[in-house]
Amino acid sequence: MAKTIVVRTGTPAKQPRGAKSEAVVGAKARAIAKSEPVAVKNKAGKTRNPLAPERVAAILDALRKTYPGVVCALNHRGAWELTVATILSAQCTDVRVNLVTPALFKAFPTPKAMAAASLPELEELIRTTGFFRNKAKSIQGAARVVVEKFGGKVPQTMEEILTLPGVARKTGNVVLGSWFNIAVGVVVDTHVMRLSRRLELAGTTPGSTAPEKVERDLMKIIPQDRWIAFSHELIHHGRQICVARKPKCVDCTLERLCNSGDKT
Repeated sequence: MAKTIVVRTGTPAKQPRGAKSEAVVGAKARAIAKSEPVAVKNKAGKTRNPLAPERVAAILDALRKTYPGVVCALNHRGAWELTVATILSAQCTDVRVNLVTPALFKAFPTPKAMAAASLPELEELIRTTGFFRNKAKSIQGAARVVVEKFGGKVPQTMEEILTLPGVARKTGNVVLGSWFNIAVGVVVDTHVMRLSRRLELAGTTPGSTAPEKVERDLMKIIPQDRWIAFSHELIHHGRQICVARKPKCVDCTLERLCNSGDKT
């Protein structure tokens, strides 16, 4: 991954529990869609010049209008809670993680407490998130590294945060962006992957679908001061509107900009 300039967009976000970003739908969504230019297509599923700066800018404009004040979907009260929640979210819905974490953090509220917990205790508390044995080892291992190497505080650089067990670039980008407001990359989860392909922004050709490659490609076309919000917006859009099997194109503010072959 090429070295990037760190952008701090403000002080750490004190996110309230239960914060949610509802999509603009119905007449308001259609009005936003009509205000954006039409992306001309060469044929079904193929946009003419999909990475044109004006098209990318229009996509970003529509997403910003659809999710004003967008926030991370994982409930958290600090960097440590967000780190754990993101580890637990692997192959699990954010809704399920948000149901599990209150009891987990009540029992083990600090990295020090979680580092001292027994694995069976952790496994029982996170069982419903799936792959609970591996996840229990990861969050306990991360807790121990945070305590022993970083004085009980989650580090604020990608290089350091990647030393935590269970933490890869996705988790690092979530924590650095959502809590510390440090933009060093773009979060690439299943929603971002799917929507990037549908919008023909990244991951559309053989050899370009690995998360790391999709992230690099998105970083080239999305302004760095939009990386954090863009990730949240795509994730919420993929969950609420541009769903996997039957996208709700009638309520999509990107409808005129999208030429995906599976539009409804």
